Amino acid sequence: MINRKYLAKVAGVSAAATVAVGLFSTGAANADTFVPLPGGHITKTLSDGTVVDISLVGESANINPSMGSTPLHRNAWVSGSAQVTVSDGGSGKIYPGYTVGCQVNISGGGVSGGGDVGSDWEGNVDAGVNTGGELSLGPGQSSSFYILDLEKADDYGSESHSKSNKFTDGSGSVTWADTTIGLSGCAGYAQARAFVSVEVETENVISWVTLWGQPFSLG
Repeated sequence: MINRKYLAKVAGVSAAATVAVGLFSTGAANADTFVPLPGGHITKTLSDGTVVDISLVGESANINPSMGSTPLHRNAWVSGSAQVTVSDGGSGKIYPGYTVGCQVNISGGGVSGGGDVGSDWEGNVDAGVNTGGELSLGPGQSSSFYILDLEKADDYGSESHSKSNKFTDGSGSVTWADTTIGLSGCAGYAQARAFVSVEVETENVISWVTLWGQPFSLG
């Protein structure tokens, strides 16, 4: 068993997050496959003229197609960096995550099933999206999860968790390395796709913009 550490860096500050644990299968038949991914970029002008720019860079996946030596199990370790700028010094929150589908098309901006994080290339993230990449899906199902699980004390000193990272002064970023996607129960083909949703707040508007990465096969 090899522990893969998950790292989130925001504007030069290291942020604590959950530790993702992955298992490597042995043998040539189960060799990992490294997949470089193109990331993505979107620029959106809000109703008040604020310009939001989101980039997904350094994206990759390291895929083990058959965890547990069965076709129902897959595992991948994903990495990337979300970089956001907002004109006029706007602030906001960055929600990076992944959508995973079993025998379902996730190539559009949003997917059918339980994993829709936006009906188009922008939109408010579904409040039901979970944190953590251990998923069980059957044919025709999809699910989405956030990769951030930041712990901090709330106003009363109790522990609270956040799926996003706040930024101010017009820019922010989140970087992750070797975050686990573990899929079980899928007998057919499976895909995954990164997304970066950003809630932007200015003096005049509060809006959401979502960038989708390119879908990739989990085997």
